[in-house]
Amino acid sequence: MSKKDLGLLILILVVGTVVAIINPRFLLPINLANTSNLIGLFGILSIGQAFVIITGGIELSVGSVVALLGTLFIDFIAVRDLDWPLAFVLIIALGAIIGLVHGWLITRLKLQPFVVTLCGLLIYRGVARFYTADGTAGFAFGQNFPELEFLTAGRSYGVPNSFIALIVIAIVMWVVLHRSVFGRYLYAIGKNEEAAKYSGIRTGRVVMAAYVICGVLTALSAIYFAMYTRSISPASHGQFYELYAIAAAVLGGFSLRGGEGSLIGVILGTVLLQELQNLVNLLGIPSSLNFAVMGGVILIGVLVDQQWGVFRARRLMVDAARKNVAGAAAE
Repeated sequence: MSKKDLGLLILILVVGTVVAIINPRFLLPINLANTSNLIGLFGILSIGQAFVIITGGIELSVGSVVALLGTLFIDFIAVRDLDWPLAFVLIIALGAIIGLVHGWLITRLKLQPFVVTLCGLLIYRGVARFYTADGTAGFAFGQNFPELEFLTAGRSYGVPNSFIALIVIAIVMWVVLHRSVFGRYLYAIGKNEEAAKYSGIRTGRVVMAAYVICGVLTALSAIYFAMYTRSISPASHGQFYELYAIAAAVLGGFSLRGGEGSLIGVILGTVLLQELQNLVNLLGIPSSLNFAVMGGVILIGVLVDQQWGVFRARRLMVDAARKNVAGAAAE
């Protein structure tokens, strides 16, 4: 665990302690379970975003993708009577295709990630609204899918299965990011894409793979969100979810410039965000301030990251100067 991660963990414990003192309901099992469930839902989304951010890119369309794929998933199993395992695979495949298209436009046509994903944000939500005729997608009265509901919205020994899924995914993605050649390529591209290219790394393929991973994890979270809400209004479902994902990644130490961050940090960032949301609810703060809190968190995270980078650069310069002085004195 890095110093950034440790500092974030301490902040989470301090905030949790303060909230628990002010309102003891924070520690009630039902509140902890509900918060853990939301951590699982948004954590999966945030991990996908982190894989894109580490390359120096950004994915602004994840909220709209959650709305579109969630709508399609409910429609497949509730209206078209598709077996849910097949519908599950189709949604994951659609997520991968969306990620592949984004990666192709960015790496082959050299479009800016901001432009591509901003257009995706508008397109996917528009398609979802058209698909439902600006209505609502949901389950009919009495429709049940016991196995699917248990896997997505159920609990094992009191722990939400969405949170368990997040832990499993986090372990796998941690190995991919921190213990694989592919992960080292991601860091190298984020630090300096041109240098990585001249080092023999096929940067285009690696960046495309990062967007595919993001698309797959976004599709998975879309299924979890769909089963959590059980009803989707494409006009509002998933709105601003991209901000949650970006904020979690930034708080977790992922620099928007690329090339920095740890997966543990993303999970801790998600925990802190949901803890703050819980604080807003428990302390009776108007819910309309949720986005103000989110914007403040993102701003503080970016400022801290920038100042940390400046401090580290200065320290490296000082260390180098001291070594030069010591070397000259030795001569």
